[in-house]
Amino acid sequence: MSDLPRYVCVHGHFYQPPRENPWLDEVEVQDSAQPYHDWNERITAECYAPNAHARILDGEGLIENIVNNYARISFNFGPTLLAWLERKRPSIHEAIVHADHISRRLFSGHGSALAQIYNHMIMPLATERERRVQLAWGLEDFRRRFGREAEGIWLPETAVDLLTLDLLAEAGLAFTILAPRQAARVRRLGEEEWRDVSDGRVDPTTPYVQRLPSGRTIALFFYDGPISQDLAFAGLLKSGEALADRLMSAFTEPGANGRDWPQLSHIATDGESYGHHHSQGEMALAYALSVIERDPDVSLTNYGEYLERHPPTMEVEIFENSSWSCIHGVERWRADCGCNSGMKPHWHQKWRAPLREAVTRLGERLDSILEKEGGALFKDPFAAREAMIEIIEDHAPENVDRFLAEHARRPLAAHEVVRALKLLEMARFGQLIFTSCAWFFDEVSGIETVQVMQYAARAMQLAQDLTGQDLEPEFREILRGAPSNVLENGARAYDEYAKPARVNLPRVAAHYAMAATFGLAGEEHRLGAYAVRAEKVDRRTAGRSSLCTGTARMTALATREETEVQFAVLHAGDHNLACGVAPLVGDKDFLAMRSELAETFERGDLAESIRRLDGHFEGHGYSVRDLFRDGQREVVRAMLKPSYASAETVLRRMHEDNVPLLNFLGWLSIPPPRHMAEAARFVIRTDLKRLFRSREIDVRRLGELLDEAQRRDVDLSGEKLGLLAAGWLARKVEKFAADPLDMEHLAKLREAREHLSRLSLGLLQWRAQNVWFDLNQGLRPEMGDKAAQGDETATAWCEAFDDLGRLLGMRTA
Repeated sequence: MSDLPRYVCVHGHFYQPPRENPWLDEVEVQDSAQPYHDWNERITAECYAPNAHARILDGEGLIENIVNNYARISFNFGPTLLAWLERKRPSIHEAIVHADHISRRLFSGHGSALAQIYNHMIMPLATERERRVQLAWGLEDFRRRFGREAEGIWLPETAVDLLTLDLLAEAGLAFTILAPRQAARVRRLGEEEWRDVSDGRVDPTTPYVQRLPSGRTIALFFYDGPISQDLAFAGLLKSGEALADRLMSAFTEPGANGRDWPQLSHIATDGESYGHHHSQGEMALAYALSVIERDPDVSLTNYGEYLERHPPTMEVEIFENSSWSCIHGVERWRADCGCNSGMKPHWHQKWRAPLREAVTRLGERLDSILEKEGGALFKDPFAAREAMIEIIEDHAPENVDRFLAEHARRPLAAHEVVRALKLLEMARFGQLIFTSCAWFFDEVSGIETVQVMQYAARAMQLAQDLTGQDLEPEFREILRGAPSNVLENGARAYDEYAKPARVNLPRVAAHYAMAATFGLAGEEHRLGAYAVRAEKVDRRTAGRSSLCTGTARMTALATREETEVQFAVLHAGDHNLACGVAPLVGDKDFLAMRSELAETFERGDLAESIRRLDGHFEGHGYSVRDLFRDGQREVVRAMLKPSYASAETVLRRMHEDNVPLLNFLGWLSIPPPRHMAEAARFVIRTDLKRLFRSREIDVRRLGELLDEAQRRDVDLSGEKLGLLAAGWLARKVEKFAADPLDMEHLAKLREAREHLSRLSLGLLQWRAQNVWFDLNQGLRPEMGDKAAQGDETATAWCEAFDDLGRLLGMRTA
């Protein structure tokens, strides 16, 4: 073998298009992601969580090890995705950050995490000022999360030009990763003759130095294109061993192809390949990494470690305005270049250029407003924008006050603080409108493009609040020139999908009022990016009707804008709901309104109550249609609760009355009538769902229900029921871990898991497996030693614990 060391590095670019409602700063329910709440939740379950706890199987298909893949690869996460994980899945966020700490121990002090340009803006299409903002936000977000300076950074779509690289080098970044076809020509350092490596012919096994106009330099790694492509699109992740073999097949003998350097075999793909695009891809990756780790002739590394040990001996010149996902350079994000998803081959993308023009023009208008209006409030409004990442994820009053003390021209009055924060919020959305996903796909009315239109709508709303200037007509006019494959044009898409999403404080108040009517919101309530404090709330009920009145103070957390309102909600049963919200003028008017509505409600005159409510809130009425999506589902469920209860009573009685007949038909092997079978299915599945939502381990009841399901031939497949069962099991195992010597709890767990073998839990039981694995690594050896010394209690514990492990699919002692 060669005396020169050989290295392998796998890079994963983990990113999701932002999905938050721009007004609520929350991802609303997405039915296409069922049985999960939204696509962030689904992809976390399929990819981000499994890679933090990746399984390595033995020859019998049992789990013999669980590893954190992130610690042994190079990776970057989109900052907006990390922000979502930190809020919604903090344990996964923590595992990602912890992986970087582990990687520093593994790779000579070099962390495997790379920074990323903040909201996936195509850098070569941005102004220098915009690029500096994106870079500053991405680096500061990285510092806050990982507690160190970034060594390298991921460029969105690897889109690059020399100015972008110069800004990276100026910021102290040592390297970035590009696609092989982005290299134009190379030469050895110190030599004069260049060699053409266009069409992806650059040797990926060594880094290159790129000289920059400022005199600075930056190192570039060009990933192995064929292996990366095969992993992403040709099934290479079907086998971990095949992946390891392919990665190591990239090496040649020293001198072959001119390679007289320590060779680096490295790939870069979307991180979602490992589990989301390819089911169980994280397991193939974990196995491949373990194979490579056992090979004495190859070492796993990351880019920072390799670069320190083996600085570039080659120089490169890149193709400017190039990227990894568009063979035409960066045209995919501004033109109908022919690059698309391939899902709709007959569709055009002529809308891309007008959309680019619309957001570019809007960005210019927003910058002008920031400069003019912000000049009176900030020492340097653009410097304040560049630094505002400090308050984007942390609206704590003390943090915002500290920021304003540093950047404001002078101490600001309360109304000036609101104005200053509105300007910054406008500027934030002025950055988000350039998120690349809007142009990547096939249609101007697609969800990623509509998301950017919603960012634009929010920015324009704030601009109008600040200046009275309506930027929407110009924006819409440009979008009218964006032809759609589905609707007439981009303006129609904006009108139908973006504009209706607009939110103001009265609508937030209406949402709160309707939710409070059904007991879904307390007097202090957080609704996404808004805080609600209600007072003088009065609820009255009469049969299935109810009346709720009160006052509320609404606060936008990002801007500190406040308003006080009075509200009234009348629920006349079923789906009949009327709501009114109006500015609070004074207690006298409010109390008069409440008294008048209460009087008609108490005498049962609902029609008159509705007329009076409409009269008091003329022009300020709201309905269930005005609720935000998740709250709308909750309110509708509350409306349906009586109907559902009635239906359950009927179906349960039908089932119970027919149990003897069902038993008789089963004895004769005669299928029951459909109405009996459906009633049985409904009752059994309903009872199972209730059990899986309970806090107790009712093993006897679980066994009875599963036995009955088997007798009645009730189908218990389906991911939703499986998720409920797996979540229930995980909570019980986690409770056991808090007191792991509780033999009674352990016995119940073992019996419960044995019953659950009749459900196809499969990968859904990963949380329970993780807890068992941690106990097996920690407590099990200690208990095993005690058992070996004759401790009968320890022996019984080990037997029960190992039985539970086998039922969970784990390799046991």
